[in-house]
Amino acid sequence: MALTREIPDAIAPILSDAREAVDPERATTAVFYSITNCQRGLAGVTFGHFLIKQVVEEVRREWPRISTFVTLSPAPNFAEWLKRERANEASLAIDADDREALAALDRANWWLDGQLVELIGEPIMRAAAWYYVRARNRRGLPIDAVARFHLGNGARLQRLNWIADTSERALEQSYGLMVNYLYDLDYIEENHEAYAQQHAIVASTGVTRLVRSPAREVVPVSG
Repeated sequence: MALTREIPDAIAPILSDAREAVDPERATTAVFYSITNCQRGLAGVTFGHFLIKQVVEEVRREWPRISTFVTLSPAPNFAEWLKRERANEASLAIDADDREALAALDRANWWLDGQLVELIGEPIMRAAAWYYVRARNRRGLPIDAVARFHLGNGARLQRLNWIADTSERALEQSYGLMVNYLYDLDYIEENHEAYAQQHAIVASTGVTRLVRSPAREVVPVSG
């Protein structure tokens, strides 16, 4: 967990040895960037729900000024999904113009070219929004495993961050995409029930407005 003064949009500033030290008494945001259900005996248990909620409550008691609790999470299957959509002429997630722009992702070291990054930016963010709010598996659940974990534990899909992780592994798995999930104690139970009973995805308007045709099962919220 990191304590910051704003919601982060990239992992490097958090992990950097040269990062700015933040006085916990002045921090307003707690960022969970490494959550691991590492024990086999916990498989299938709603581990995250109880752990995250407990951590949030303890942090609030220790540092009352902290009012925002978010994650900075990876998107390990996004690149694989997007490659399939780019190869699918009948894709609903991207159109011909998007497909043409996204071809730049096949170029070597594309993330180092500012012009390419600008060219790809809008279509890849629209595709990412579709991936998170529309793409479903055979059980009707979000296709992204990390999303299933956090949404099932009562989080809100708050923000998509592109070029947030430029490590070799992240570029291969997600083209550098990372996600902020917001944990609001006042709505954790409500969000959990909406997801568990209706498979509804609670998402900010900042995410839902990127989707061309928002689905009925998406619950947009302001912010």
